[in-house]
Amino acid sequence: MLLTTLILGVVLGGTYALLALGLTLQYGIARIMNLAYGELTLIAAFLLVWAFQGLGLSPLVAILLLAPAGYALGWALYTLMMRPLVKRSGASGRLEVDSILATFGLLFLIQGVLLLVFGPNFTSISYLDRGVSVLGVTVAANRLVAFGICLVAGTALVVALARTRWGLTLRAVALSPVSAPLVGINVDRAMRQGFALGSSLAAVAGGTLAMYQTFSATGGVVFTMKALVIVIMGGVGNVGGALAAGLALGLVETFVATAIDPGLTLAATFALFLIVLLWRPEGLFRRR
Repeated sequence: MLLTTLILGVVLGGTYALLALGLTLQYGIARIMNLAYGELTLIAAFLLVWAFQGLGLSPLVAILLLAPAGYALGWALYTLMMRPLVKRSGASGRLEVDSILATFGLLFLIQGVLLLVFGPNFTSISYLDRGVSVLGVTVAANRLVAFGICLVAGTALVVALARTRWGLTLRAVALSPVSAPLVGINVDRAMRQGFALGSSLAAVAGGTLAMYQTFSATGGVVFTMKALVIVIMGGVGNVGGALAAGLALGLVETFVATAIDPGLTLAATFALFLIVLLWRPEGLFRRR
C-alpha cells in the first residue's frame, strides 16, 4: 500500500507541480494574482477533448498546439486587461488587489462561456486507459504519459530560468522590478512574457489533466485553489519550491484517498494549506 501511494502520489503531484508553476510565474514576475487561472486550464482541457473526439487528433499533438495557443492567449490578456492595471498602479502597491478583482470577474466570464459552449456535464476521454506495471503497482498509461509531459515541461522551464540570459532577466524582474530598469531590462516586456508563459503552462497542465481526469465547466476554481495552495507552500515566486510542493500535495491527496476516504482529499488539501499559512507563511522551501 505504501508503494502504491508513493507511485500514484508522485504521478499526480507532477501534474499539480506543472499546474502551480504557471501561477508562480504570473504572480512572481508580473505581480498579478490570477483568480481565473483554473478557467484557463479548463479552456485547454475542453479544447483537447474537442480535438480528440471531434477531429481525431492525438492528445499529444493537441498539447503541442495548446502550449503556443496558451502563450498567445496570456499575451493578449496581459495587453488588453492587465497592462492598464499595471500602469495605473505605478508604485502604489495596488496591482495585487486590482488584479484579484479583475480576474475574479474574468473567472465568471470564462465560466459562463464554457457552460454555454460545452454544458454543465462532466467530461472525459478514453485515451491510453490500460494498466501498466511500475514496480509491481498498476498505473494507467495515460497518467504516466501525463507525468512524463509534466516532467519534461517542468525541467525545461527550470533549466531555462537558471541557465539562460532570458531566464536571468525574468528572475531579476521577479526579485526587484524597481531596480531592473537600471541595468537596461524592459520590465513591461518581462512581465508580459512571464504572464504569457504562465498561461502556456496552464494550457499544458489542462491538457494533461484532461487525459485522465473528469472535469466540468464549473471546476476551475478547484484548480485555482490547488495551484494557490502549492504556490504558498513552495514560497511565492519559488519555482523549485512549487515543484516540490506539488509533489507533496499529490502524495498527501493520494494517501488520504487510499487510506482514509476519497471524499476528504479536498479537505486535506485546505487543512495542509492552513497549517503552512499559520506555521510558515513564507513557504516550506524558503528561508525565514
